[in-house]
Amino acid sequence: MKNLASLMKQATQMQSKMEAMQATLESMSIDGSAGAGMVSVVLSGKGDMRSIKIDPKLADPTEMEMLQDLIVAACADARKKLDEKAAEEMQKVTGGLNLPAGMKLPF
Repeated sequence: MKNLASLMKQATQMQSKMEAMQATLESMSIDGSAGAGMVSVVLSGKGDMRSIKIDPKLADPTEMEMLQDLIVAACADARKKLDEKAAEEMQKVTGGLNLPAGMKLPF
């Protein structure tokens, strides 16, 4: 029973660390860019787009397809950085516990 109590205490501590990590991620801003910085986006820690900046040179109507592609690429860049940061934060919370790929906490 002593081990069970210890396990429950650890689970409670991990839960509070997870909540703190989620709050930290929510307050973050992650930048992503494409086209040598001609298009940049800022995502929240939850992945919501907060802002987008487009170089005025790209406003040429004949270049709209490229502009659209750059926006998608900038969002993908920011999302990749966000996922890396979230993984770093998760590693801190789990103390190096290797969770199976795709497993998200809290369950």
